[in-house]
Amino acid sequence: MIICNRGNSFIRVCISKMRHRILPIPRKKEDIVDVIDARNMTSTCDTSDNMVVPKEEVVRFIAECLCQVGTLKEDAYAVGCHLMTSDYRGHFSHGMNRLQMYVNDIQKKLIDPLAKPNTVQDFKAIALVDGQNGLGQIVGNYCMKLAIKKAKEYGIGMVSARGSNHFGICSYYTLMAMKENLIGFNCTNTSPLMAPTRAKKAALGTNPISLGMLAENGDEFLLDIATTAVALGKIELAMRKNESIPSGWALDSEGKVTTNATDAFNATLLMPLGGEEKFSGYKGYGLATMVEILCGILSGSHFGPNIRAWKKSATIADLGHCFMAIDPEAFSCGSKERLSLLLCQLRELPKSGKLPVLVAGDYEKSAMAKVDKEGGIMYHPNQIKDSAKFAELMKVSPMKLIPKMSS
Repeated sequence: MIICNRGNSFIRVCISKMRHRILPIPRKKEDIVDVIDARNMTSTCDTSDNMVVPKEEVVRFIAECLCQVGTLKEDAYAVGCHLMTSDYRGHFSHGMNRLQMYVNDIQKKLIDPLAKPNTVQDFKAIALVDGQNGLGQIVGNYCMKLAIKKAKEYGIGMVSARGSNHFGICSYYTLMAMKENLIGFNCTNTSPLMAPTRAKKAALGTNPISLGMLAENGDEFLLDIATTAVALGKIELAMRKNESIPSGWALDSEGKVTTNATDAFNATLLMPLGGEEKFSGYKGYGLATMVEILCGILSGSHFGPNIRAWKKSATIADLGHCFMAIDPEAFSCGSKERLSLLLCQLRELPKSGKLPVLVAGDYEKSAMAKVDKEGGIMYHPNQIKDSAKFAELMKVSPMKLIPKMSS
């Protein structure tokens, strides 16, 4: 039993005073638009034909494609659910957009679709898992479940993994812990895509980080960020849509800052979070190195420039991940109330412009609300065309589109 030795009456009073002004995210129709526009991400898919794909249809399509290359049905649907969730949450670069990469790696025998992860070291709150070169999502699910189990016993659980592959969005695993009323954290190394500050060669990955915690009444803080200025998938989507990219995202093959999406994608020299050195890009470089320590150095996986290049698939990836689950009640009670107060205070700050002040996770909630309202996920027309061609290649039924539900 945890005994709270500090009262929370002040927090309760503050929240009760503010609660009448706080509505669930998204607040109303115009706020949904504001929240999505506030991110101004190129991955937001708008199409003029007003057709959407039901979530379960996205899962079905992905799973059937993976089954065609020998993936177990249970695992194929687990991966399908993960990739669909990425698109559902508005992160199109890491959803169905990654399906063909997985299929290609399986066909080239660079991923074992039948592999199951196993625990190779287990010491109280810590464990090391070998992914056996299986699908990253299967490894990730196994590891976070183990971290959750340990957190419930010891108050904290930490699991490192080696021998894995691309595992999708970090926040998927963070949410697994949050659903158990735990703080979730995870990160992963990736193929070298980042040119460290003052370098013109990639040596570190996008190395994303996610941390999340539940507040009261379904509210939450859920951070999921790359330690590069942007994920490569965002540049890939901009290239497919013939759009330019913001300055500070990437370098060209000469090591110069570029706004040309095609040049950036071909060079694969992403800038650290923060961009150029004068804009504190060295901080993103430092964070990426931190992730490399947690994921690559501790686990024994490949790390940094030793991981296979993104566009070269002659060798296995051998990626490393790190997962943590923490019981906030092991520290003190009332943490949800305190987080609720903090999130309320942040959202209620005076605005510098017309757009609302957001906290991590607000954009995703609004993206999901939009999908739920419209009856399915709206993909860019080019992605729909590509998926139809891929369905024919894989000899599966293409995704069925339905009319978007009216407002």
